[in-house]
Amino acid sequence: MPIQIHPTAIIDPKASFGKDVTVGPYAIIEGNVTIGDNTAIHHHAFIANGARIGANCTIHHSAVIANTPQDLKFKGSEETFAEIGDGTTIREFATIHRATVHSGSYAAGTHDGHTRVGKNCLVMAYAHVAHDCLVGDSVILSNAAQLGGHVTVESYAIIGGLTGLHQFSLVGGYSMVGGGLMITKDIPPYSLIGDQPARFGGINRIGLERRGFSVEKIDAIRKAYKFVYYNGLNVADGISSIESEPELNIPEVQRIVDFIRRSDRGIISH
Repeated sequence: MPIQIHPTAIIDPKASFGKDVTVGPYAIIEGNVTIGDNTAIHHHAFIANGARIGANCTIHHSAVIANTPQDLKFKGSEETFAEIGDGTTIREFATIHRATVHSGSYAAGTHDGHTRVGKNCLVMAYAHVAHDCLVGDSVILSNAAQLGGHVTVESYAIIGGLTGLHQFSLVGGYSMVGGGLMITKDIPPYSLIGDQPARFGGINRIGLERRGFSVEKIDAIRKAYKFVYYNGLNVADGISSIESEPELNIPEVQRIVDFIRRSDRGIISH
């Protein structure tokens, strides 16, 4: 079907639309925006300059995409972006801000002037993705989850409702973080995080099974985390012990080792 735009929507003529896009009543879409095929923008949504929304997305009412970052160093004239991958759903009143620029250049590492939310994600109501966050594919941010600036959430992670993540935190893939927590340390892959204060509670076994991990791979991941958390070793010695075990020389365990080595904040405790 052709593009359908409600007559009360306010759309800059410079905005770019794919095929079969629908725009609901009172939505506002600024000029430096692209929206992919078959995407639906519901009523009262605000799509600001710098939004790059993929195909087959749904932006529910009163969601805000690519508004200016909540960063006092942002001057307002920098061209930065917020990207939403194909097939992603953004629920009511969620906010995803575009990136910021520091000291005349983009932030170090993979932060390059883009806030990114990957493909097939679900960002539930009132969740917030701050400037320069990198969210992988098939991530779920539950209601009112809050990501500080420069947070990275790897693919297939789940963040519980009302949980806040400190800026620059890392969340490893396939992990599950409980609701109502404050996360100030990095969360390694495959982790199950709960309790107050937040702590490592084992591996996300059910989640891994649902994602098709074999029994052998799950057992190897569990054994690796015994060296990190349960054998009375410090983290460095735990990593050395993992690397000394031939049976743990598999990509899934190497992902744990690589994550811990690149963690600047340190990993969450047991």
